[in-house]
Amino acid sequence: MNQEETQPMPLGDETQPISSESVPTQGQNQDDGNGNADLGGTAPPTDGNGSVKGRSLSWPLLITISLAALLLIAATSAFGGYLSGINERTNYEVTQVAQQVSEQYQLGLEDLEAKRYELARQRFEYVIRLDPNYPGVTEQLALVLLEINTTATPTLVPTPTLTPTPDMRGVDELFSHSQILLADGKWTEAIETLLKLRKDEPDYQTIKVDSMLYVALRNRGVDRILREGDLEGGTYDLALAEKFGPLDVEASNMRTWADLYKTGASFWGLDWGQSAFYFGQVIVVAPNLRDNTNMTAAERFRIATIRYGDILAASKEWCLAQEQYEAAFALGEDTLVQPTASWVTQKCTNSQKKKQRTQEPPPPEAVPTEEAVPTESPPAEPGTTEPPPSEPAPTDIPPTEPPPTTEPPPEPTSTPTP
Repeated sequence: MNQEETQPMPLGDETQPISSESVPTQGQNQDDGNGNADLGGTAPPTDGNGSVKGRSLSWPLLITISLAALLLIAATSAFGGYLSGINERTNYEVTQVAQQVSEQYQLGLEDLEAKRYELARQRFEYVIRLDPNYPGVTEQLALVLLEINTTATPTLVPTPTLTPTPDMRGVDELFSHSQILLADGKWTEAIETLLKLRKDEPDYQTIKVDSMLYVALRNRGVDRILREGDLEGGTYDLALAEKFGPLDVEASNMRTWADLYKTGASFWGLDWGQSAFYFGQVIVVAPNLRDNTNMTAAERFRIATIRYGDILAASKEWCLAQEQYEAAFALGEDTLVQPTASWVTQKCTNSQKKKQRTQEPPPPEAVPTEEAVPTESPPAEPGTTEPPPSEPAPTDIPPTEPPPTTEPPPEPTSTPTP
């Protein structure tokens, strides 16, 4: 027996803790003091502090494995949620597409029934693009195409707009050509050529170009007023020509007559009196002046005076109405208006006769002369006596009255007092 095993154990408070060095663990080599180790078992290696190395290395490994497991679980859950969201979204899109397909198919059937074939064709093609296997859509599309081909209308091809070929001639050639056009009386072409010349070379013979533009604009304005009946265009050309120089008397008169015609036409159908007034001024100098309606000033004056006469007759202005009818008949008879004019003339004559009768003074009437009746003489002054006045001589009495009696007038009933 070893000596360490036979040592007595302390009693009571003298108990001391036994260190790990004094009590060998199971399987630990025991030293006998001579350096001989007990072969009771093989002990695990320890570090410098006496702790077991294998046990110290297991805790970090466990923590790492646990964290990896948690991350794996989280990643798996996230991926599962992502797949679930994708599936839900896909299902929602499929549902929406199916709803749209069904709705468009029904609308296509309604368009087909209402013979809106083009719109029905678009709806059925949309359904096929989303769901080629949708039941019945192919047959309905074929039916729509058949109807479209049966009732097809020709497509109108727009007429191409012709653009003039650019004029690449020189300035001198343009100037010479414009002179030829002026000599031939081609005013519009001359104006276009001169304007192109002015655009290309603003400083090229400005005085001559201005004078040529004046002549062309002035003559075209007069022609438009007299020959073409384009009063607005003619007055506009004359206004442009006036910017290059004052107008001559003829051109100025043309513009004045055109303005009077346009003013009378502005009252046409609104105020027949004003219309007749303005056209009455035009027919004195230009009775054949007309506008784009091809009605001459004389014809407009005739119609306006008849209409104005009707208005005056309705107001019982017989004589004024007669004057309007006579002015209209001076330009030509009108069998439709003649009966009315004759009736108005008769009314005017009757009214004038009646007026004359009311203005004549009445004939003088014979007034009988009354007999003179003697009156009492005034009292005489006191102390004098005057004889009574003599009797007045009787006057002639008209033959219509009864003859006067020959009896003398009665004596006065009273005598003058002294």
